[in-house]
Order: sequence, then C-alpha cells, then structure tokens
Amino acid sequence: MRMSDEEYFRSCVAKERLLAKLLGYQNIEECYESAGTLWENTHALPQWTRDWNACGPLMAQYDISLVYGKEPGQVFSSHVGIGSIVVHFSDYPTKQQAVMFAIVKAVIHLLEQRKAGKAA
Repeated sequence: MRMSDEEYFRSCVAKERLLAKLLGYQNIEECYESAGTLWENTHALPQWTRDWNACGPLMAQYDISLVYGKEPGQVFSSHVGIGSIVVHFSDYPTKQQAVMFAIVKAVIHLLEQRKAGKAA
C-alpha cells in the first residue's frame, strides 16, 4: 500500500536520522526553518534517501548489490532486493526513490548487524 507523500517524507527523514546515528554523528537536529534537512551543528547531513549524490557513495562503500525482480507476466521490474530486504516500487512515489530507500535500509541493517556483533 502506497504511503502518503507526508508519510514518505517523514519516513525518509527517520531513516536518515537513524543512519546518521549509526555512522557516528552525535548532535543531530532538524530545524524548523529547514524541515527535512538534518543538521549536525552547522553542517547539513546528506539526504541519503532522497539524493543520488548522497546515496550512491553508500553503495560503493558498503558493497550494496541490487537485484531487480518482476512479477510473472510483467515486462519491467516491480521491486528491488538487497539481501533479505525487498522494497516494492508501488509503495513509493517513484522507482528511483524506492531504490534509494532500499539502499539506505540495507546499509542500516548492515551497520546494526555489525554493532550487534561487537556487543556480543
């Protein structure tokens, strides 16, 4: 089920906040004047779920491999998989936004696994 634009926007900011924390950013804030942009002190953090210039480097740094899948009888793909993570394009405003969201979700999953491994 496709989420509303506001729900999508808020989910992007939430994923970006979580990723920033996992990457070691300390003082993360979202200012009223710049809704949707996370800041650490005076530096704007990348919008990983919404900007290919921010998302692309994550793919290379964390060896993210995308696998596109399609339903029987379809010509074009309907979802993207990254390991156990599957994101359906129909749930997002565009295919590109779904792919960026999947990449960020996969990096978060990887970083959380690494963190849990160190804690054990």
